[in-house]
Amino acid sequence: MNLQTTLIVFLCFCATTVLRAERVDMLKAGAKANGKTLNTKLINSTIDRLNRGGGGTLFFPAGTYLTGSIHLKSNITLELEAGATLLFSDNFDDYLPFVEVRHEGVMMKSFQPLIYAVDAENITIKGEGTLDGQGKKWWMEFFRVMIDLKDNGMRDVNKYQSMWDAANDTTAIYAETNKDYVNTLQRRFFRPPFIQPVRCKKVKIEGVKIINSPFWTVNPEFCDNVTIKGITIDNAPSPNTDGVNPESCRNVHISDCHISVGDDCITIKSGRDAQARRLGVPCENITITNCTMLSGHGGVVIGSEMSGSVRKVTISNCVFDGTDRGIRIKSTRGRGGVVEDIRVSNVVMSNIKQEAVVLNLKYSKMPVEPKSERTPIFRNVHISGMTVTNVKTPIKIVGLEEAPISDIVLRDIHIQEGKQKCIFENCERITMDDVIVNGEVIKSTTNTTD
Repeated sequence: MNLQTTLIVFLCFCATTVLRAERVDMLKAGAKANGKTLNTKLINSTIDRLNRGGGGTLFFPAGTYLTGSIHLKSNITLELEAGATLLFSDNFDDYLPFVEVRHEGVMMKSFQPLIYAVDAENITIKGEGTLDGQGKKWWMEFFRVMIDLKDNGMRDVNKYQSMWDAANDTTAIYAETNKDYVNTLQRRFFRPPFIQPVRCKKVKIEGVKIINSPFWTVNPEFCDNVTIKGITIDNAPSPNTDGVNPESCRNVHISDCHISVGDDCITIKSGRDAQARRLGVPCENITITNCTMLSGHGGVVIGSEMSGSVRKVTISNCVFDGTDRGIRIKSTRGRGGVVEDIRVSNVVMSNIKQEAVVLNLKYSKMPVEPKSERTPIFRNVHISGMTVTNVKTPIKIVGLEEAPISDIVLRDIHIQEGKQKCIFENCERITMDDVIVNGEVIKSTTNTTD
């Protein structure tokens, strides 16, 4: 067989292989689209079967499909037709048994995410349909647990708290966590993120609308090559329902998204405290572009869980309208890690309730301690081409006495209707060029301390 014939045979084999990838119409496969019948077993068994055959697509025609936790595997696509809704159960038992997750930067065992994947490759969620997390019961139980802990101290108010104690090495978790997180750990009830792939490659989320997340919405962990494009996230006013939170990921592309949530719209993280420093996995090579952010604590935020470091991030061509803050980088003593090589350009903000730009190393007011690996560092941040209208505090940069924030460039920034003065504390080598606040030119500073 000559080379040309061999090549033709090979190409025909490849084409045949592609054509064999199965596309399952879930209605025809027996799924119930009445919003009442639980489809979890059918969905996950179909994923398992397609995965064993090399991969395929689960296609959901218009209708409402009730489900518990969905476990994606390699080469699997979830595709939602316009008019299709994956309605996630609000029965907490449908997210048992506990699995390995990362919750607010801490590795632990807890509820299964609504959509979960571990060590998978080439997974996709796409379409014009809706993912509804039915988060209200989760939010209400969170408030009930939090209030009871405050009023009565640690005790069991639901069965899941003792389950969490049994599933985790609580001594080790507490030992690696700063005291500013102890109160959170004592709740022992951790709501699941909506979408959390762990240690996955080639993750793609496109087009879908995501609403009512129990907790963080799109939260890839330790993933490589993540694309999030053209999605809408709309969470009602609710606790900790961040939009997109890549954590300890690399090569992440977020574009053309519309986000309105109960916490930060987009947040870049790399884990919390000693555990994350030990794991040592940064979040790096991140691009965020062409996004609009409305309700949220911050437009684009880095931290406060950044103990594994965050570097090489670009944020461009975004609009923030009504968020509490615009660009926010935050950490505190005890985290450790470095945030560096951040570039922000071509951003328009309006109606910002707190700061348009804030870099803050005193986020949780931890006590003073000597400089060490526990000391967080912010450096090499460049922000340019920014227009802001109606903001409380235009610019706030607050470093640590032992670790000033350094090498910050602010250029071509025009702010109108700023209600308070800019704040610069414990920072050095701050370069400002064409920074105008309420018609006044703000000059550069080489060293500013309390």
